[in-house]
Amino acid sequence: MKTDKEAMSRSSHSRQVRKSAYIGKSVPRLEDRPLVAGEGRFVGDMNLPHQLWARIVRSPHAAGRLLAVDTEAARTMPGIVAVWNSDDISDIPNIPFRATSIQGLGPYTQPILARDRVRYVGEPVAVVFADDPYLAEDAADAVFVDVDEDTKPILDARDEPGEFAPGASTEPVIINKGYGDVAKGFRTAHRIVELDLSVGRHSGIPMETRGALAEFDMVNEKLHLWGATKRPHWNRDRIAEMLDMSPAQVALHELHVGGGFGIRGELYPEDILVCVGAMRLRRPVKWIEDRREHMMAANHSREQHHLIRAAVDSDGHILAIDETLHHDQGAYVRTHGARVADMSIGLLLGPYAVPAYAARAHFRLTAKTPAATYRAPGRFEGSFVRERLMDAIAHELQLDPLELRRRNFIASSEMPYARNLSALETEVILDSGDYSGLLDKAKRFAGWEALKSEAAERRAKGKHVGVGLGYFVEKSGLGPSELVRMTVATDGSVEIVTGAASLGQGMETAIAQIAADTLGVDYSRCAVIHGDTDKIAFGWGAHASRVTVMTGEASRLAAEEVRIKALNMAAELLQCAPDGLFLDDGVVHHVESGASVSLAEVAKALEPASSQRGDRSPGLTAEAWFHNKHMNYPYGAHIALVCVDAETGHVKVERYFVSYDIGRAVNPSMIEGQILGGLSQGLGGALFEEFRYDDTGQPVSVTFADYLMVSAAEMPETAVQILQDAPSPLNPLGLKGSGEGGVTAAGATIATAIDDALQRPGLVRRLPVTPQYLLQRIAEYDAGQHDARQSDDLTGACE
Repeated sequence: MKTDKEAMSRSSHSRQVRKSAYIGKSVPRLEDRPLVAGEGRFVGDMNLPHQLWARIVRSPHAAGRLLAVDTEAARTMPGIVAVWNSDDISDIPNIPFRATSIQGLGPYTQPILARDRVRYVGEPVAVVFADDPYLAEDAADAVFVDVDEDTKPILDARDEPGEFAPGASTEPVIINKGYGDVAKGFRTAHRIVELDLSVGRHSGIPMETRGALAEFDMVNEKLHLWGATKRPHWNRDRIAEMLDMSPAQVALHELHVGGGFGIRGELYPEDILVCVGAMRLRRPVKWIEDRREHMMAANHSREQHHLIRAAVDSDGHILAIDETLHHDQGAYVRTHGARVADMSIGLLLGPYAVPAYAARAHFRLTAKTPAATYRAPGRFEGSFVRERLMDAIAHELQLDPLELRRRNFIASSEMPYARNLSALETEVILDSGDYSGLLDKAKRFAGWEALKSEAAERRAKGKHVGVGLGYFVEKSGLGPSELVRMTVATDGSVEIVTGAASLGQGMETAIAQIAADTLGVDYSRCAVIHGDTDKIAFGWGAHASRVTVMTGEASRLAAEEVRIKALNMAAELLQCAPDGLFLDDGVVHHVESGASVSLAEVAKALEPASSQRGDRSPGLTAEAWFHNKHMNYPYGAHIALVCVDAETGHVKVERYFVSYDIGRAVNPSMIEGQILGGLSQGLGGALFEEFRYDDTGQPVSVTFADYLMVSAAEMPETAVQILQDAPSPLNPLGLKGSGEGGVTAAGATIATAIDDALQRPGLVRRLPVTPQYLLQRIAEYDAGQHDARQSDDLTGACE
């Protein structure tokens, strides 16, 4: 029961805490101490007594009828406890996908072990449980998988759809979005610009591969699962559902994570196998994949083909855009459903005002590893397509590319701006932004005119140097809700319990900073407890750049409740009115008298057995929910200076600049780290990384010898400008997410810079721009004598 004092207006206490001491400051990360001290606890580090090791037997064929999985030889090998195929777990249903309004995806979900047919190289067909990992691997090699390759694998999403199963084609759905009179826009256009563009298949390659450890507590009939999980409560509920258990009988425990990037922490077949193994074999089961497995079995992403047309007037204003997307989903629909394709066309338009828009996404299955999200899903691809289109329009009309963008920007006075589109089941309403203003700041920050002059001077000396810019709008703060429970202990420390998850992004520090500022304590005294479904009833995890926005605001609300409760209790302890109290550094001060009482003492006074508590509810604690119906939209620009070796096709990125408006920066150094890390992945997708397959569906890039990644040697000199000009009106702190903006425009920016370096507008039409592709495109371009001129001979290296 609350007293009248406790129920008093929050506004009376609104300034009874010091001015922000932590929000906006680059304080050291709280989560780093165990990692730099060698005390990190990853799933590979954790072992339980009497545990078994699981090894997955994977299909060596891309497509065909599964005739037999012969496990007899493996079963008789020393140290082998069990070998299962799909017959042994026929009662376990397929892995479901998250709720969606898109219909018709149900028949395409993935079985835990292949039944009847195999659909990609690397698909799990059997599992071995052994006393040690080496015996398990030997036994897995002894399992014979007999497949009748009765069909030619579909390897291109643009090919005619085939049959997935009787009555079901390999095109589960076509997603349509749009608004306005597109036909009129094209009918009245001064020019129509059309492009054929594509993005290659790649994904996140974290340092730590996937892994899981499961144990079934037979006494309490409770299943425990340790490992990476970006959505702990969703995964728990689905595991319980699939195993016919109550959610209360399943607990997920997050450990340290060596990289997530959207692909780790999803619910995979291997996670279910270790759970079922632990329950049925009555021993803990551990599984750690090797790198080759990861590259052929963990979620792929990005592969798309776009046909896009724009109708423009004589001044370059866009009248209409028409888009056709072919999205290569791979062999099955996994937990994300069709969300990447949905986002790709729902968020394609970025910062531009487009009066009419029509888009259709052909969501198609192929004989490749299933696809899902990877950092900036749909936006990396869409930004490349959209910005290539803007460059093509500028070239067609002989306009400055940046001026063309400015003419088409949504004005800041139009914010919030409703798109009449949806993405992730929410209406796309751009909440705030000054796109033209950021373009000006980005140009000044990078020294745009000086860069252009430098590039021109170096080209005059025979070097192929160019400058490119890509503009982007991100999305963040995905709802619908987040819950936080906050408690001040009797030693003055603060425990913050959340259903969010940590994938290395620094969420513990950011949440502690927000809570500490609101509560008036040292942020290092705040412990953020996360990623454990036994600790809190609800949670939506870490994905979609949502944690700082959603969990941060829930933490602020909980801290506000705790602060008010503390001030009211302190007023009684100090025998004064609450209005005269001030909270700073964990101590409540009376402004006039100087009397004080610590939060620790206040917490003691509120203990259940305390005689000082009176009729107040026990504990200096509070729970708070934050609800949000709409995402918010950070935005920015990338600028790059590149040099191209026209003889080898090698592209060297020499300098890079990122300007990013995130509304309000909680910890600028962590944000810069997020941007730099994202940029390395964006450059990988722009220049190096691609999962390739041969004509039979065999993956040919499953080692680091064939799948090339950005190393420190390829990272350019980079400068980051963090802007806070457009706080989000959707939360009181004005927060927007920062986790994906370093990736989003990298492909678009590099493509434009290469065009400029080689003085061949529209040269780059696909990512990644590998040396082989670039040399091929130069030959094609020059054979066509683009730009109505004989193309220049290309010689000269960068060095």
